Amino acid sequence: MESTAGGAGQLLAISDLHIGYAENRALVERMRPGTDEDWLIVAGDIAETVSDVRWVLELLAGRFRKVLWSPGNHELWTHPKDPVTLRGVARYEHLVALCRELGVLTPEDPYPLWEGPGGPVVVAPLFLLYDYSFLPPGCATKDEGLTYAHGTGIVCNDELLLHPDPYPSREAWCRARVAATERRLAEIPDTLPTVLINHYPLDRHPTEVLWYPEFAMWCGTTLTADWHRRFRVDTMVYGHLHIPRTTHHEGVRFEEVSVGYPREWQKRPEPPGRLRRILPTEVAAGDRGTAPGVRGDHGDPR
Repeated sequence: MESTAGGAGQLLAISDLHIGYAENRALVERMRPGTDEDWLIVAGDIAETVSDVRWVLELLAGRFRKVLWSPGNHELWTHPKDPVTLRGVARYEHLVALCRELGVLTPEDPYPLWEGPGGPVVVAPLFLLYDYSFLPPGCATKDEGLTYAHGTGIVCNDELLLHPDPYPSREAWCRARVAATERRLAEIPDTLPTVLINHYPLDRHPTEVLWYPEFAMWCGTTLTADWHRRFRVDTMVYGHLHIPRTTHHEGVRFEEVSVGYPREWQKRPEPPGRLRRILPTEVAAGDRGTAPGVRGDHGDPR
């Protein structure tokens, strides 16, 4: 197990940078560590093009001692504006190769050991996707859920842009990723706690505040509902919902660390683009809740 931290520094996190927006790109340009020992987690949805993903990760890798990346759905889109036309697994592997070129850790690398304040803790970036098992109320199957979602007009752009090749479906790709990741996490010594990083929450509870509950279908899988207990999770770091907040579930801290779109963060009272401190613990107890103006901002088809 790689250990790249000393006895100081902070483990920081951010996600959903969406630098296709000039306002968000400016936020990234201003992001800097507090100390030379700081690590930064980037939990997905940097951008839709490989060139923009490279720009962000290269910039941040040059500033932070270590950067860890988990992919979001936007990086995995085969977007008509991106000259890189790779799909599915090939696109993901291309992004992993880019990260390795830049010295950024990915879900395919050995999990590092954080030995700074709050450690030792294994920090594990994951790539799990979703399998449509967070169904809307009254729906028993994926088809029923999608029919309901189409009826409301709330359908994620993944249905058009996120291809599962060579898997037959996104849920099949998800289940393969879950099985492989579960085996790796089980190999971590049971004396060590973990910080698990995934673009989507491991448990459904953070989606309960979505204004459009049908959007939860594109937000995770019930297959990971007990992972925060099984794998001794100190903090579960995620994004995707664009509802930055702290919750606690069965005694485990869940941190949603997204920036989101300008139309969302411009409504919030706190400064945008703040890096969230994961270790040492920033929030000891309680639920920060949803910032004013945030509930209901997300759910638009992305």
